[in-house]
Amino acid sequence: MQQQSSWEKRRIRVLLKICILFFLVVSCVWVIDYFIKAASPIDKTEDKKIMAETFEETSPSPRKTEEKMKEEANRQKEEEIEKGKEESRDKKSEKMVYLTFDDGPSQWTGDFLDVLEENGIHATFFMQGNHLKHPSFQSDVKRAIEEGHYVGAHSMTHDSDELYKNQQFVPEMQETLALIHKITGTSPHLVRPPYGSIPGLKDKLIHDQVIEAGLKVWDWTIDSQDWKYPNNPEKIMGNIKSTTTEDVEVVLMHEKEQTLKLLPQIIDFFKDQGYEFGVYSDQHHFPNNFLSDSRL
Repeated sequence: MQQQSSWEKRRIRVLLKICILFFLVVSCVWVIDYFIKAASPIDKTEDKKIMAETFEETSPSPRKTEEKMKEEANRQKEEEIEKGKEESRDKKSEKMVYLTFDDGPSQWTGDFLDVLEENGIHATFFMQGNHLKHPSFQSDVKRAIEEGHYVGAHSMTHDSDELYKNQQFVPEMQETLALIHKITGTSPHLVRPPYGSIPGLKDKLIHDQVIEAGLKVWDWTIDSQDWKYPNNPEKIMGNIKSTTTEDVEVVLMHEKEQTLKLLPQIIDFFKDQGYEFGVYSDQHHFPNNFLSDSRL
């Protein structure tokens, strides 16, 4: 009997210990859970802050994104224009005419660009530095480049004494090319000597300076003499038609009102004669000067 009572007491102590242990375990779990939940909002807030900062650092701003899209669009447009130029040059069996316009920019530049755009044609412009300085003309110069035309230099002054007698040809051309670069971002090398490379560039010193400066010179194969006949469009058209004889022609024209009015007719004439319309490219230069100098 006494032995049984002792065994019961031991069993009660064991159960009591188990209960106490269970209570301690449950209490510990509850305390740990409480602190975890209490700390969560801070951690989550901190996580959100970190994520927000990371997003701001890695995500481009709307302005930067827009700038990149514009750059990509401009790059694609330039590639398309260059591809079109290359396709035109690859058509070696076809006749090619280069329409060139001197003495711009002017009040007529935008109108010339409109006619060329309507006909899907690119042209080559030789512009004067003193005209390029006019802010009101500069938007049309930029537009010419954007639409795939070429802009080269035609000196600052167009003054034969200053250019040839005073040997300012190269300095004036370089100054004009620098203005074109400033306005358009392009770096052209092609120039057209006022009144042609003969007699101007027959001076050996000037001739050597042109070569040393890395300038390229274009004269013309057809002189429309449009400047000479402001009220005689038939004469201008006759000059063009009568001197169109070669598979590759370079037509000299000027930014004059009479030329602007005739331009659609001039374009139609060359189309009827089976000519493609080319535009000058520095990368695909070919000599076209009265001096027959392949270095120019």
